[in-house]
Amino acid sequence: MRLAVFDCDGTLVDSSANIVRAMALTFGEAGLAPPDPPTVRRVVGLSLLEAMQALLPGAQPELHQRLASAYRAAFQRLRADRRLEPEPVYAGVRELLERLVAAGWQLGVATGKSDRGLLLLLDHHGLTPLFSTLHTADRHPSKPHPAMLAACLADTGVEPESAVIVGDTVFDMGMGVAAGVRAIGVDWGYHPAADLLAAGAAAVARDTAELETLLHG
Repeated sequence: MRLAVFDCDGTLVDSSANIVRAMALTFGEAGLAPPDPPTVRRVVGLSLLEAMQALLPGAQPELHQRLASAYRAAFQRLRADRRLEPEPVYAGVRELLERLVAAGWQLGVATGKSDRGLLLLLDHHGLTPLFSTLHTADRHPSKPHPAMLAACLADTGVEPESAVIVGDTVFDMGMGVAAGVRAIGVDWGYHPAADLLAAGAAAVARDTAELETLLHG
């Protein structure tokens, strides 16, 4: 039995525009200069508190907590006001997932998103039935802590040596290393391939065809 666990933002879907928009709104309402988009993309994948700590390393813990809560509220407000951009599934991803399931793989997601945000996204794209296990930052420590990945393994009964984590950030690669699971990077997301390899990726796929080859290798 084989298990492929995917990151969400930057791996399954391109959500950077909405994350940058919500972060700008959050910082602006707090009277702070919003971080530039490349800086925001560097922290995608972390849980919100850890992301705020990375964006404002010199700030007090109370501010980090307040900004994390404000970001959640800002994102929900943008969604309610229909001001979010479409978050497209990357080219070839849906077809890859379907082929993996047909070949007998179990699939999972480990993401810094909330439970609500992940379920809304997967339902919107009709992807929910493809996944056997879903774990988010709502119930686990932030990546690269291995808790989310360990929970996916426990849910499916798959041993670490029969699993792989697929992601676009060094946090995903670090999570795989910490869990003893092979990590494969994708270069269509938010961190450069060189960084993924330095963080422990066994390889970095340039497209979904190469990713499929790596998964079966």
